[in-house]
Amino acid sequence: MIIGKQIEKQFNDLKILKGVDLEIKQGEVISIVGSSGAGKTTLLTILGTLDRPTSGELIIDNQSVFNLNDTKLAAFRNQNIGFVFQFHQLLPEFNALENVCIPALIGKKSKKDAEKKATEILELLNLKDRLTHKPSELSGGEQQRVAVARALINQPKVIFADEPSGNLDSKNAKELHELFFKLRDNFNQTFVIVTHNNDLALMADRKLEMKDGKIISD
Repeated sequence: MIIGKQIEKQFNDLKILKGVDLEIKQGEVISIVGSSGAGKTTLLTILGTLDRPTSGELIIDNQSVFNLNDTKLAAFRNQNIGFVFQFHQLLPEFNALENVCIPALIGKKSKKDAEKKATEILELLNLKDRLTHKPSELSGGEQQRVAVARALINQPKVIFADEPSGNLDSKNAKELHELFFKLRDNFNQTFVIVTHNNDLALMADRKLEMKDGKIISD
């Protein structure tokens, strides 16, 4: 599903990633751990195609993604990749339903179809009564579930999550972690999760540990 070959990232004279190799299968839940500065978020950003590596190759679903130009890469990302961040990144002026619809509308789906799919996902995530609520009217756990729904709207093959429970209390963090595995079991989606939460890291099918820009254990 995901194959990374000798991925390097350098800013001026500073090497952040120093030749990362990895392979992730369809339907796996992978955690990436390591101390601050190990390169976890930089790797996730490149795996999610939000940034290009200095060198190396990334293959997602048999597509060598960095051979695509920026326009085609953006289209590939929209259709195949979902993101969940530590801070939900919801647009405050839009309600839950509208926030979830955004990636579908960018992907040229009709408003009617986007709203139908968004409603289905929000109901699946127990947010049926929160469709018209704006982010400021939602709890932290509800906001993050809306963000997960937004990541799911285009039925991506892989979801990348960067410290997804880092801003939640222990109860909501536990519920979010369980939700990822429920979604994997129901839809066979692949999850790649950067986390400092040891409970979540240990729940994953595999835990990759990074140090000094390399994966040192799997």
